[in-house]
Amino acid sequence: MMCAKRAGRGASLLILLLCASGFTECYKPVTKSGLPTHVRTVAVPPFQNQALRYKIESRFTEAVSNEIIRRGHGLRVQSEPEGADAVVDGVIRSFTFSGVLLDERGRSRVFEVTVVGAVTVRDQVQNRVLYDNQNYIYRGEFEFTSDPRTFFNEEDPAMQRIARNFAESLVSTLVHGFGVNEEKKK
Repeated sequence: MMCAKRAGRGASLLILLLCASGFTECYKPVTKSGLPTHVRTVAVPPFQNQALRYKIESRFTEAVSNEIIRRGHGLRVQSEPEGADAVVDGVIRSFTFSGVLLDERGRSRVFEVTVVGAVTVRDQVQNRVLYDNQNYIYRGEFEFTSDPRTFFNEEDPAMQRIARNFAESLVSTLVHGFGVNEEKKK
């Protein structure tokens, strides 16, 4: 009886170890940056605004800067390209919104916002383009309440969310996604 319990425990432990060992590669933390190792300072000059939407460029510039600070593995951020190892240039090309859900009176209650941008990341030390996407598209939505007593304009918070999502995706690509494998080049 005692031997059967020990064998059962041993078999359970063995199965647990086999299952856990198969998944160890899935949970490795990301420790390398996708940027070349010499990039320590990133400049994020103010984005250009071709959409002619008030303050949209400052929201996106600020969101990208904050996200690099938050997730950039010790990268320094500055606004001026002089002295930076890499530069993130951005342009907000268009901003549109349209009603996607109507209330019982036929008025738009939920709006979809689409922002199209262009982003180029340049390595100033080696004078080359690290990343270029001239058709960055981001979508989000915001909703107006049907009760005028509790009306709150959701457009501004929606733009903040879209700018934050844009920045999260860009910085994720910047620090993890497009990296040059310097070991292979040698």
